[in-house]
Amino acid sequence: MKAYRIDSGAGIGALQQFERASAPLGADQVRIRVRAVSLNFRDLMIAKGTYLRDPVAPFVPASDAVGEIVEVGAASSLWKVGDRVATSFFPHWLQGAPTPYATRDAFGAVVDGVLAEEIVVSEQSVFAVPAHLDDAQAATLTCAGVTAWNAMFVEAKLQPGASVLLLGTGGVSIWGLQLAKAAGLQAIVTSSSDEKLVRAKALGADATVNYRTTPEWQDEVRALTGGRGVDAVLEVGGKGTLQRSIDAAAMGGTIAVIGGVSGFAGEFDPFALITGAKRLSGIYVGSRGMAEDLSRFVGVNRIVPVVDRVFGFDQARQAYDYLDGGAHFGKVVIQVAG
Repeated sequence: MKAYRIDSGAGIGALQQFERASAPLGADQVRIRVRAVSLNFRDLMIAKGTYLRDPVAPFVPASDAVGEIVEVGAASSLWKVGDRVATSFFPHWLQGAPTPYATRDAFGAVVDGVLAEEIVVSEQSVFAVPAHLDDAQAATLTCAGVTAWNAMFVEAKLQPGASVLLLGTGGVSIWGLQLAKAAGLQAIVTSSSDEKLVRAKALGADATVNYRTTPEWQDEVRALTGGRGVDAVLEVGGKGTLQRSIDAAAMGGTIAVIGGVSGFAGEFDPFALITGAKRLSGIYVGSRGMAEDLSRFVGVNRIVPVVDRVFGFDQARQAYDYLDGGAHFGKVVIQVAG
């Protein structure tokens, strides 16, 4: 059975394919033939050694997989052979609020991940995917889809008619845009590329802002909302954008802190939070229950996630390089099996 491994901090060039034996199947586990794996910014951070946790090397990377169950353990009762499922980002966070115990053993960071032809996982750590999605599309639910869902509908508790600001056109932001429009929200998207903003408009964005030509984009966002600001911001930028995101939020708004594309250090004005009754909320992906809610919502609304490019299994390193280049719009996926 083929899989990939990498040493944390060794760089993308250290990603190597290798042969390994199939893992034994525990009583409450399922064996999954992996069909597709979706990459995240976290995977680049791990390769470069900038992630918050340092995995024991070498390890199998990536967290987001979709596949077919080919074997079930003797005590497994949730699934049957032939079921199509995706991995939950945290195998032990099933429901409720996050805890250190629930968020332990994250796939592809603390324990072996999913960039392999086959994986063996707990029957509790997967969820059913909508039938209308192909494998590449379904693989994007696990991290980017759940993160956007958690930020907007769990933490920010957005209701139809509310507004959301989406920074950039990467996986989380484009997922956020698609979910926002299906839920009846006003969506504003930023990018440095006018071409990408045109594509965002085609997906339903109510307004767009080029942050290169409009460096004070937070003022433009407030203008677009009649001076009020947005009810929620999906903050993926980090130190280069956090203060502007706070300024762009309405009084009582939520700034969902998701990532740090420009780094995780930096200062912000706490007085702006106090006087604006605004809330910074750290988003650590989400639970399996959130993934199930997302999957049902996607199925009912027939949402088709945006996949920018699909690479073959033998092209995993090229997929990493492409994601690292930042030219993508939506998700980058590795097709493991047909």
